[in-house]
Amino acid sequence: MPAEAGGAAAMSRTDDKLALRRRLVLLVVAMVLVLALAIGWTWTPLRAWLDVDLIVAALRHVGRAFGPLAAIAGFAVALTVAVPLTFLTLVALVAFGPWSGIGCATAGGLIGAANSYGLGRALGRDVLERLAGPRVNLLSRRMASRGLIAVIVVRLVPIAPFAVVNMVAGACHIRLRDLLLGTTIGMAPSMLAMAFFVDQIAAAMRHPTPLTFVLVALTVALIALGAWALQRWVRSID
Repeated sequence: MPAEAGGAAAMSRTDDKLALRRRLVLLVVAMVLVLALAIGWTWTPLRAWLDVDLIVAALRHVGRAFGPLAAIAGFAVALTVAVPLTFLTLVALVAFGPWSGIGCATAGGLIGAANSYGLGRALGRDVLERLAGPRVNLLSRRMASRGLIAVIVVRLVPIAPFAVVNMVAGACHIRLRDLLLGTTIGMAPSMLAMAFFVDQIAAAMRHPTPLTFVLVALTVALIALGAWALQRWVRSID
């Protein structure tokens, strides 16, 4: 009997580990899919769907027909499938004006962040704790102790797609409260800047000029600098 009990326990541990590995595969597949969508919206024919005037008209129609909550829900769903946050924020500002647009973008951003965070937590939290090893878990917990600051940094300098960051936060030990508060704080400066220059930004997206490409290059450089700074910060935690 003891031998049979030991064999059953061993089989249970094996099944448990296999289940965790399957969840790890699902997490990786989900993150790759989200990353592929983010790249697709920017660099493939999918980009044709992100026409400013077309999306503005659609968002206004949804808002008039079903109310502002429906527009916020649409914003959140678009973020969950990795439509760029900057583009969606611009659309909301053009569609509803500066203050209502900021409200829509903030609410939709928080709901979208919670959606992706929940997916990452459901697929990855146990996987990280059981399979990643003590060193990775220690780093994850140390980052969680600075979770609010970490989220603010990656929102101020978007070094990865919005949905991917949320999924990673869910898989790590970062609390949902820190994610949502950090997202609100980190998104605020760019939203206010876009609200102030919304007409100029929309015109540049419709009819790009050489200055537009210079600004894009500066943005890429800023993101690269932010990625370097974040990497140094993570190493200082480890």
